[in-house]
Amino acid sequence: MHIALLVIPDCLIVALGWVLLHKLKFSREFFTNTEKLVYYILFPALLVQSIAFTPISASSAGRLLAVSILLCLAGYLAAWLARPLLKPRPIALASLAQCAYRFNTYIGFSLAAALAGSEGQAIMAVLVGFSVPIANVLAVKSLARFQGSNVWLEILKNPLVLATVAGLLLNFSGIGLENTVNMTLSKLGNSAIPLGLLCVGASLSLAGGNQDRAVISWILGIRLLAMPVFALILAFMLALSPLETNILVLFAALPPASAAYILAARMGGDGRCVATAISIGTVFSVITIPFWLFIGHKLVN
Repeated sequence: MHIALLVIPDCLIVALGWVLLHKLKFSREFFTNTEKLVYYILFPALLVQSIAFTPISASSAGRLLAVSILLCLAGYLAAWLARPLLKPRPIALASLAQCAYRFNTYIGFSLAAALAGSEGQAIMAVLVGFSVPIANVLAVKSLARFQGSNVWLEILKNPLVLATVAGLLLNFSGIGLENTVNMTLSKLGNSAIPLGLLCVGASLSLAGGNQDRAVISWILGIRLLAMPVFALILAFMLALSPLETNILVLFAALPPASAAYILAARMGGDGRCVATAISIGTVFSVITIPFWLFIGHKLVN
């Protein structure tokens, strides 16, 4: 019950985002611009500030990098098993596969802070930073045949990747941040999570995907049920600490990233079925996240 109560505030903010758009008639342009602000400015500020000041050993960073790679690859391979098993529309599978291994960072950061304070948030920041380029490469690769794109240029320009590298360099070099800069980044970062959650709520939509129910169910089964199992196996294989294991389980249990819709639409995929998968996954994660956090806590404590 304690874990479930931690999820409720985020759910209420997500619901408020939906109400603002659909009932109070805030414009879609407002949420589009807000999401750009969060993605390019506020969230990178949170990443830099979180990573730069939390003690992270090179060995710990190496283990988290390994688990990020293996977890993304596990989700990718499991998603594409749908091709021989379900024989879905090629464009639907190419668009939806990313929902198996891309994650909602806004919910993840908020819950990591609620569960374990700044230390938990820093571990989540490293997992997010390492996973973003891997997940982006896999997602762009899947959709590349529908529209040509320079994968590596996209990765090098990604603000979350750049922020992670900057935070790790500041951490390992011992340079840190000047106090005024640190306070500025802290204030910007504090705004990222609630605004990001509002944007998640505004993006919820169930209008689409009727002809792809089987593959949507398959992908969400991987995202919400199989990925936390993969995470627990990897945590024990790589001997992660109890805190790292709990944050990894939370990370693996997150619903699909709302940015998956943007990528699918931008690269000629089926954005409507992706929006449906994201919306259903976000709703069901209210149940599955507390369940997996409870299981993880029992196994490591």
